Amino acid sequence: MPVKTLDFAEPFFTVRIISYRSRYRISGKSILLNLAAETVRIRNQQLGELQSAIVKCTPVENVVHAVVVERFADYDDEQELMARIRTKWPSAFEVRGEERLRGIEHYMSPKVWVGQFGFTMYHCATVPVNLGLHRDHSFCPVPGFREVHTQIVGFGKMQQCHERDIETLYLEEPMAPGTTHRPMYDAEGRYPWHQFETITPSVFMAVEMLPDGVAPPAL
Repeated sequence: MPVKTLDFAEPFFTVRIISYRSRYRISGKSILLNLAAETVRIRNQQLGELQSAIVKCTPVENVVHAVVVERFADYDDEQELMARIRTKWPSAFEVRGEERLRGIEHYMSPKVWVGQFGFTMYHCATVPVNLGLHRDHSFCPVPGFREVHTQIVGFGKMQQCHERDIETLYLEEPMAPGTTHRPMYDAEGRYPWHQFETITPSVFMAVEMLPDGVAPPAL
């Protein structure tokens, strides 16, 4: 059954979509994010929907729909890696034009859609990066939009607040390579005020999930 290789994060990382494989062998050290309701089995462990882990040189079973990020651990000098990324990826403000992104060192890869799933890599170069608290996603204003983020390189934290003020913080999740934060949207796809904040210069992957019947936005 299909294994689809995506090129949006090249030449830095190799990303593959794995679908309907009863058994798939992970080569090298990779990040595996389960995108399906069915659990993925890793020996005696289970990986639930929108959960991720670092997996190395071992088979995984019952993969209905998952994304694998390879080569994230291949760099001895992460600062040199991120310097190279900044020469390749444009700033997020340049691409998206959101005022909260103006004047910060935040870069993004191309975005690719595979069915209802959108994938983008982001690099935050400064600490703290102060991406700005937000709860709306103007690029997908339909009800039911969902999004999670998976840490690829470096360390960060996902923060949730009662109001558009970091002093109203009520939940903070540390993000290390291989970590995906818990989904923060409710059943109607509503979000709290939230932001990603750097602990070190970082690379993370955003995974956007559209409701059934909604076409991906024009890129």
